[in-house]
Amino acid sequence: MELKYFRLIKSIAEEGNMANSADHLFLTQSALSHQLREMEDRLGFKVFHRGRNKWQLTQEGEELYKVANQLFATLDEGFSNIKRIKEGARGALKVSAECQSFFHGLPAFVQKMGILYPEINIDLSMGATHQTISQLLSNELDMALVTTEPASERLYATEVFRDEIKVVMHQEHPLAEESYLDASHFADLHLLINSFPLENVSVYEHFLKPNRIVPAKVSAIPFTEVTLQLIAANMGVTCVPAWTLKPFNLSEELVFKRIGRNGLKRTHYLVMRKADRGQAYFANFEANFLEDFSEG
Repeated sequence: MELKYFRLIKSIAEEGNMANSADHLFLTQSALSHQLREMEDRLGFKVFHRGRNKWQLTQEGEELYKVANQLFATLDEGFSNIKRIKEGARGALKVSAECQSFFHGLPAFVQKMGILYPEINIDLSMGATHQTISQLLSNELDMALVTTEPASERLYATEVFRDEIKVVMHQEHPLAEESYLDASHFADLHLLINSFPLENVSVYEHFLKPNRIVPAKVSAIPFTEVTLQLIAANMGVTCVPAWTLKPFNLSEELVFKRIGRNGLKRTHYLVMRKADRGQAYFANFEANFLEDFSEG
């Protein structure tokens, strides 16, 4: 039975007659009469006893009126819930990453989110920093991608993917024949990084610093294209996960070398405050982020 028939039953029962119901539903009496006849023909029984001034529900009509009330109450509740969900899906998120290399993929994702969820305003904080956890706790950030699972009970972390940082160098570099580079090799290298401070560079923080090694020369080059050109000219090396270089046209003269015997591997975690995770716009961001960046 179509929804319009339940609306018709409810209107006539509450307005008392056809004329008042027609005004209420913004239909002509003729159109309303046609609907009523059509409905009763399909049902095979009368829904109303017609009176001069007042129409009364039949016994069968009383049951249909109860169903109509339950149906519209359920619909009202459902749309109220949807409205609350929509309102909860609206908000602003300030997002950053601990590792500068991850910003190669993040802007395209933010652009996609802007199309799918225009009600979510995403502010991409490009200043990668190892202070992301403290910034989350102080509400300066709402989401962050980090390479160490946070210990704070106030934060929720979900593993996104794993990668391996490798040394990118020219094939004629003196160390190009090595199967891997150990920390001591870096003491004589010209290391090209994206930006200072050096503490924000993964290879230094997780490999060189524990071994008390500082490269002979460190240069900050904010543009990956320029870095790759310098390496192609055999004027330095850089350390990045290979996936960050996929958008670039790499010279065939470049080679990738493992860092340390077992490689310098990282796990990336998406972190947010537990108190915020229940909000719809946080959940929408998290679900889409994992869909785009998770392995497999």
